[in-house]
Amino acid sequence: MFRLGRWRAVGVTSALVAVLGLSAPTASAEQDQRSANKPRVGGADLRRCLSLADRNHPNLLVARAKVAQVRAKLWEAYTAPFMAFKATGGVALAPTILGNQLYSPNTDASLTSSLGVAWRFGVSGVVPLWTFGKITNLWDAADANVKVNEAGVEVARDGVRLDVRKAYLGLQLSRDALHLLDKAVGELEAEVAKLEKQVEEDEADPLDLLELQTFVSELYVRKAEAERFEQVATAGLRFYAGVTNLKLADQPLKQCPHKLGHLARYLSAARLHRPEVKQARAGIAAREAQLRLSRSMLFPDLGLGLNMGMSAAPEIANQINPFVKDSGNYFHYGAAIVFQWRLDFVPGIARIAYAEAQLQEVMALDRKALGGVAAEVEEAYAEVVDWKKRLAAYRKAEQYSRKWFVTVKQAIDIGTLDEDELLDPAKRYAEHRYNVLKATMEYNMAMAKLAKATGWDAIAPGG
Repeated sequence: MFRLGRWRAVGVTSALVAVLGLSAPTASAEQDQRSANKPRVGGADLRRCLSLADRNHPNLLVARAKVAQVRAKLWEAYTAPFMAFKATGGVALAPTILGNQLYSPNTDASLTSSLGVAWRFGVSGVVPLWTFGKITNLWDAADANVKVNEAGVEVARDGVRLDVRKAYLGLQLSRDALHLLDKAVGELEAEVAKLEKQVEEDEADPLDLLELQTFVSELYVRKAEAERFEQVATAGLRFYAGVTNLKLADQPLKQCPHKLGHLARYLSAARLHRPEVKQARAGIAAREAQLRLSRSMLFPDLGLGLNMGMSAAPEIANQINPFVKDSGNYFHYGAAIVFQWRLDFVPGIARIAYAEAQLQEVMALDRKALGGVAAEVEEAYAEVVDWKKRLAAYRKAEQYSRKWFVTVKQAIDIGTLDEDELLDPAKRYAEHRYNVLKATMEYNMAMAKLAKATGWDAIAPGG
């Protein structure tokens, strides 16, 4: 009894009482929790980390670069049909050639001792008038492609935000655990020193010292784990935020304030806000436009053909007879209604069949996406409900263990129980207090997963 009673009463019990703030049994658990929730160190909070990650994370930078690329392609699609003009020209040496269509004193030699500079310039092209939907369908496809990639940015952002929240919540839990462990180790190390002195003076049992030292060593193991998790989470947050020397706020865990509603509310939110759903719908619009484009390829293109050309060779006699072709000196311009028609009807039908098959594929993927999103929302919702119930149960267990401790403490005060009876309720209270911290983190993480599943970021911590 000496070995178990004295050490427990003097060592672990006093340490746990000091660590858990149980020295004043009349204080309520709610007051203790409010005191623990006060911010300890300033720095970047979760919202700031999310903002920095949104601005600097490589995945988002890549996604935005893709959007810039397809927007450039969209602008090209809008302007290219009306810029189908070609300019040609050149400067060369031309021999002296005199005369007309009836007589010339010169030969047809291209190089002589008498040469002069000649130049030529021309512009030609077609302005489309009617293409049977080729241009407009190309615009629709390019615009839908922009929407697909814009939704891709949202998909990447949701994934990054989930990673940031996971790292930040893990950081909060590890820091809260370290605060508890630092206090416990400090208190117990002092008790170890006292007990070592008592053992040297033969006033205590050496087995008590060994048991206490073993317990302290276990706390050091837990502390090392918490420190590793803190370093890993800090490094991850700095990478996500793109700031190598980012200082992170030391704020205790708090339950996500969003009030959980009915499942139907989150299913509806997913249909409205989930970026994958938007991406699938934009993909269908793009394939439909490509199908219409394939069909329009069977018809001709009508346009206004324009051309202008001029050539000047001062050493060559200018022929003013319109029935004589003069390639040295001329100026002409003109306009005409022109058409172009690709007569590859059989390959065109194959292209239409291919576009129809692509549309069917995207529509099937859209149905799969909608079904998968609904299942993901239900799974995330069930996880939130699960951890909500667990958190409530752990809080009740924390309250009950505190009442247990207070009752035992009062019994010890009036002399009906021994000091060693205080250890079990104190250890239980410490255990359930950590369970509350861990359940709070898991609840917040489940809410973050639900936010990602629904595309409703505001319901997550820091949203």
